[in-house]
Amino acid sequence: MNLSEYRSKELLAQYGVPIPGGRFAASGEEAEARCREIDARKYVVKAQINAGGRGLAGGIKFAATPSAVRSEAQALLGAKLVTEQTGSTGEVVRGVYVEAAVDISESFYVALMLDPATAEPVLLASTQGGVAFEGAARKNPDIVESLALTAEADIAGFLDRLGFPDAQKAAQLVDGLREAFLKNDMTLAEINPLVPDGAGGWLAVDAKVSLDGNALFRHPELEALIADQGLTVAERVAQENEINLVKLDGNIGVVVNGAGLGLVTNDMLVEAGGKPANFMDIRTTATSFHIAKGVELLLDDPSVKIILVNVHGGGMTVCDTVAEGIAFAYSRSKRSLPIVARFAGQSAEWAHKILKDRYLPAEEVPTIGKAVQRAVELAGGGTR
Repeated sequence: MNLSEYRSKELLAQYGVPIPGGRFAASGEEAEARCREIDARKYVVKAQINAGGRGLAGGIKFAATPSAVRSEAQALLGAKLVTEQTGSTGEVVRGVYVEAAVDISESFYVALMLDPATAEPVLLASTQGGVAFEGAARKNPDIVESLALTAEADIAGFLDRLGFPDAQKAAQLVDGLREAFLKNDMTLAEINPLVPDGAGGWLAVDAKVSLDGNALFRHPELEALIADQGLTVAERVAQENEINLVKLDGNIGVVVNGAGLGLVTNDMLVEAGGKPANFMDIRTTATSFHIAKGVELLLDDPSVKIILVNVHGGGMTVCDTVAEGIAFAYSRSKRSLPIVARFAGQSAEWAHKILKDRYLPAEEVPTIGKAVQRAVELAGGGTR
């Protein structure tokens, strides 16, 4: 779950990460009033969305006066920004962050993420930060180096070798970043650009934090940060029912357990010429009633023409639990969309029997590939 920039900075600042002075505003008039509370000679007005790439999409504006701040804020609020991360649907700007503009002579990049092999945080760093960083890193991955943050890790030495000035101060910032990362169950903590402040220190000019949605029950103190993250009604309902859901612009509703399996399913649909209507990850804590709510969200979406079920039972989520949830959803819905069902693993045969015994319009398909092909056919698409 991604936090917007201002929420990310609020959280990181609690752990000693230095940030420029800034204020959030939801209207042009509020932006003008709040910028007067900031000690600055020049201001920057930043659209607050939950995706990167704002700068290249026109979501960051500079202003020399409070009245100019108001004008820039009014122009951004209500606008739709389309970036690489939002997809073609874009994201509507519902708030702006007014911040003291920083003179940037050098840009650096640091981020913490989990190493999937060790489940420990790893530091990524580069001396080539800034708005063009992602494109540059795709073209030349060697501009980013990594350091496993073990107890013996020499962060200052690592950053000094890369060419970070004031590496000791930068290492102190990374220590604060690591503490925030671990204590708040983050999956990503990114600062780009990280810039020298001219006095031997550093400033996080932009920041992005992603939280582990499955760990939010451990952090009731973060509810206020999460409440305004721009989730759609469907996405919020899904979160409340132990399901990770992201609305997409296709017509094939997908019911999947596991984030990796969900991504693979969507990729295969696109490769086969189809268009997924959503990403879904049924959490291991979900009951059949939670799953029913998630399936109802798909049935209530008029753009969805068919439901593709791709579930591998095991651990805490077994196939028949998912099948029961689907049956509950169909019993309460006015729509009865065709289902292409592929169950594998624990209780797979029983799951198919449940769908059959409840007289649901379900086709049993043995493999992922065949299930994807059939779903695309029924949705009116075709293979490439």
